[in-house]
Amino acid sequence: MRIMPLEKRNITSSRLVLGCMGFGGSWDKTPITNEQISAAEQAIDAALSSGITMFDHADIYTKGKAEEVFGRILKDRPGLRDNMVIQSKCGIRFADEHGVGRYDFSREHILHSVDGILNRLQTDYLDILLLHRPDPLMEPEEVAAAFEQLHRSGKVRNFGVSNMNKGQINILQTYSDFPIIVNQLEMSLHKLDWVDQGVSVNQPAGMATHFADGLKEYSMINDIQIQAWSPLAKGIFTGKDLEGASEAEVATKELVEKMATEKETTKEAIVLGWLMRHPAKIQPVIGTTNVERIKNCQDAIRQSELMTREEWYALYVSSRGNKLP
Repeated sequence: MRIMPLEKRNITSSRLVLGCMGFGGSWDKTPITNEQISAAEQAIDAALSSGITMFDHADIYTKGKAEEVFGRILKDRPGLRDNMVIQSKCGIRFADEHGVGRYDFSREHILHSVDGILNRLQTDYLDILLLHRPDPLMEPEEVAAAFEQLHRSGKVRNFGVSNMNKGQINILQTYSDFPIIVNQLEMSLHKLDWVDQGVSVNQPAGMATHFADGLKEYSMINDIQIQAWSPLAKGIFTGKDLEGASEAEVATKELVEKMATEKETTKEAIVLGWLMRHPAKIQPVIGTTNVERIKNCQDAIRQSELMTREEWYALYVSSRGNKLP
């Protein structure tokens, strides 16, 4: 039975990740409230009770407040840290007095960002640091030097990337002694360009990942954990109002509902189970603070194991408008 690449490295066996982008409220400098801390704590407890022990952050989420909220909870409950795998991301810079919105993989910025992340999270180390989307001006030697210093100091144990293609990963790997162990990509039943062989459709503007270049196979060969962000596609098949939706979207939502009823499970478990059924052992990152929604996801592991080829292809073909590539 194939297992996740992260399991092979003895990092985690958590098949799902809780994305913490919604922690801390709005994306501005308004103060954190007790209600926001309570909501985040309830989400963390719901995740842990559902078998989710891995948590995903980024230094930009709610302008740093997501990490700060999480850190306050860890400070009050220090025993939680030993039962968690925490990853965060850096490299995106918002427009400021120094320039427009931009990416920054300079050694100086990576080191400075990690210090800020650790301070906000109130932890001594990150289990994994991801570079947040590709930087066209990336100097791989600088990144490698930053990785070396962070690992030597004990601040970061492992490294990964997000939204990168094979070439971008390869050049990093050429200069760094530390393996790239994660690549986080937008993947869902609604976004199918990652699974279509030799086809790239609906590619978002500015997205540097090319799913048709053998990235899935490359990741499997090199034990790179593929993580899926937005795996529920904002609820399009699990409850979102589909006014103005396409025939394929409506039909697929109905099929998901039918399968969930027949299998006595949730719609979230069907949609995530479909994604996790792929041989690459994809690890979904569910980005919600809704306790009920988190709990609705916990049966996804079992559904991925039970899902037949016929069921998988029924969802795939339906979501593509009854077409195979």
